[in-house]
Amino acid sequence: MVGKINRNFLFAHVKAILFGGRFNAGQVQGIDTLLDYWEANHSEKDDRWLAYVLGTAFHEAAFTMQPIKEYGGNAYFTRMYDPPPDGTRPAVARALGNTQRGDGKKFPGRGFVQVTGRKNYRDWTNRLNIAGVDLETNPDLALNLKYATIIIFEGMIKGTFTGRKLPDYFNRTTDDWLNARRVVNGRDRAQQIAYYSKTFYAGISYTTGT
Repeated sequence: MVGKINRNFLFAHVKAILFGGRFNAGQVQGIDTLLDYWEANHSEKDDRWLAYVLGTAFHEAAFTMQPIKEYGGNAYFTRMYDPPPDGTRPAVARALGNTQRGDGKKFPGRGFVQVTGRKNYRDWTNRLNIAGVDLETNPDLALNLKYATIIIFEGMIKGTFTGRKLPDYFNRTTDDWLNARRVVNGRDRAQQIAYYSKTFYAGISYTTGT
């Protein structure tokens, strides 16, 4: 539905159910930024897409509603993502485009949806196409709220993460909150994220408010 979301109602609804009755400043900023992007770029599209993005961000960012870096230290990232001889999963390293020693600790997951691997940082540099923004050279830019917001929305709507996209699961004939998880990460925590997303969806309205 085109229009401004009643943020007072949405915030009050999810605060009580998902946030333990209180927000911190980062959570408010994060939700506002996600809503701002939706209203500016996708407000005519299916509100279920917005709700599922919000639910995904809530889960993937450990309820902070801010972009985060994947948990783990350099030794872990090296073992999990580096090419041999330091990495222990050469197939994963190849899939991520990690070809250089040290790529594992340089390109772990960051953002709302944990962009991981040299190839994906390069891909999002090209997709963002913003002057001066080179995620491959400066991967911590993926933690910037503005860029992380673009990545989660455009990646989930266009299907860049797994080949599956939100329109596959939410359209005129389909309402599949469970399998929508495949847009980001198979069926991992699918039931849980469906609950979060439905909670956000129940709070989306366009009645008078700001």
